[in-house]
Amino acid sequence: MKRTSKIIGRFLKFGTLLSTAGFIGATLIQIYARFFLETAPSWTEEAARFFFVYAVSFAAGLAMKHHYYVQFDLVFRRMSTKQQRFVNLLVAIFSLLLFLVLTFYAVSFVIVGIPERSPSLGVPMAIAFTSMVIMGLAVSVFALFDILKLLSNQNRRE
Repeated sequence: MKRTSKIIGRFLKFGTLLSTAGFIGATLIQIYARFFLETAPSWTEEAARFFFVYAVSFAAGLAMKHHYYVQFDLVFRRMSTKQQRFVNLLVAIFSLLLFLVLTFYAVSFVIVGIPERSPSLGVPMAIAFTSMVIMGLAVSVFALFDILKLLSNQNRRE
C-alpha cells in the first residue's frame, strides 16, 4: 500500500507541476499578446482554463494524501482519542463514497464529451472532462488508504 501510494503520489505531483506550468505558460502568452500583438490568440484563454482545471484535479489527490483539507481543530482537539479516530474514519468513508459517485458520473460525462469540441482549441471536451475522473479516482484511492490505515491501527489497539 505504501509503495502504491508513493507511485500515485509521484504521478499526481508530475501532473500538478506540468498542468501548473502549462497554465503559467498560457497566461504569459496572453499577457505578452495584450501588450505586443494586435489581438491575443483565442486559444490561450481556453488552454489556461484546461490547465487550471487539471492542476486542481491532480492536486486534490495530493491534498487528500497529505491531509491538507480543512478541519475544525477547535472542536476536534477537545474530543477524546477514540472520538477523533471515529470522526477521521467517518470523514474518510464519506469522502470515499462522495468521490466514487463523482467518478461514476464523471465517466459518463467524459463519454458525452467525446463528440463535443471545445470552441477555441477544437479538441474533444472529453479531454477537459477527464480531469474530473482523475480527481475522483485520486481522492478515492487515498480515502481508501486512510480507511484501511485507520482500521488497521484500531485493530492493533484492541
